[in-house]
Amino acid sequence: MQGKRMLEGYRALDLTDEKGFLCGKILAELGVDVIKVEQPGGDFSRKVGPFWHDEADPEKSLYWFSYNSSKRGITLDPAKEDGKRIFRDLVKTADFVIESFSPGDLDRLGFGYSELRRIRKDIVLISITPFGQKGPYSRYQASDLILMGMAGELFMTGDSDSRPVNIGIPQACLHAGADAAVGAMLAHHHRRKTGEGQHVDVSMQQSAAWFLAQTIPHWELDKLILGRVGTFRTSSRGTLQRQVWPCKDGFIFFFMIGGQQGAKTCRQLVKWMDEMGMANEFLLTYEWERFDMATATQELIDKISQPIAGFFRTCTKKEALDAAMSRNISICPLMGMQDLIVDPNLAAREFWTQMDFPAANATIPYPRQFARSSENDLTTRSRAPQIGEHNAEVYTELGLSPEKIAELKESGVI
Repeated sequence: MQGKRMLEGYRALDLTDEKGFLCGKILAELGVDVIKVEQPGGDFSRKVGPFWHDEADPEKSLYWFSYNSSKRGITLDPAKEDGKRIFRDLVKTADFVIESFSPGDLDRLGFGYSELRRIRKDIVLISITPFGQKGPYSRYQASDLILMGMAGELFMTGDSDSRPVNIGIPQACLHAGADAAVGAMLAHHHRRKTGEGQHVDVSMQQSAAWFLAQTIPHWELDKLILGRVGTFRTSSRGTLQRQVWPCKDGFIFFFMIGGQQGAKTCRQLVKWMDEMGMANEFLLTYEWERFDMATATQELIDKISQPIAGFFRTCTKKEALDAAMSRNISICPLMGMQDLIVDPNLAAREFWTQMDFPAANATIPYPRQFARSSENDLTTRSRAPQIGEHNAEVYTELGLSPEKIAELKESGVI
């Protein structure tokens, strides 16, 4: 039996573009009634691909479909006088407002934090912008590529002898969206204790830079600037050890470590290679406990790696995974979408669900939940809304008559 939703009974108004979609999605799946507010005619982000069967249609954007599930959707122009009045009424019913306008734009619209507080004193405003509300870059616009570059991430990504490589799926907005959801929850916790709302200011650059992780202590301790090493891992001595290895049908991950645990893994791998007639005398007799990435020479690393690389090219990803499980070897396959859709572990956890996609008259696989809870239901509750799908529903809740709703639509307010 599924539990109740953690934040059932709370409401958020989502005014974001793609910079902030994930924040609203997370809150929605925690139980918040998230109302996605679009301009009449639909949000510009609906033009972001990919599209169902490559048909560029605002109702067939798979990007929109991915990040706006579990939300209700309305259209509203809060720049028009009638739109302002309606938005004020919506704010009175809301606990959170999520926005991604440039700093100052919400104030110019008449709904900055000070004004929102006048409408509802305990409101939590969450702002997601490229560089934050204050600072020398605060008015700058930026794409994901720019943000990942200015956060230091791209400096790390790619091969050492080539240019930086951008990550295939936009990342800065995802880091920022998750951080914004956490910030919203902290602000909500504070509100429950004190009755006070607050303004949560999320910088996408800052969120992405937070994930630089070990690069910062490397500089602080060793004055070492970690750079691009591609599928390798570098040591403080500058040696490179491969981590991603080509196999028959893709790639697998394997990393040699020293000590007792590393020796067990490497011996099991060499034993497997020997059974297949592919282990040389050096690998069979090497004292694996002596291996230390911090002191190993590049010559030694290459001498070990070359026969292993040749062996992995004869294996499939499944064979590598099966060997890892049965032989206690630290190997894992690098899985593509075709692998994830049929992955038995995700299936056992009921990760995938079939969700209706009415614009395409189809159902498609969709992630069912981002976590499991013994007490709360975190399941994706509905597909992403079509343009203005919940106008009648939401505006009727505000007390507007069908005639007034039709009049507002005719005048371009909704």
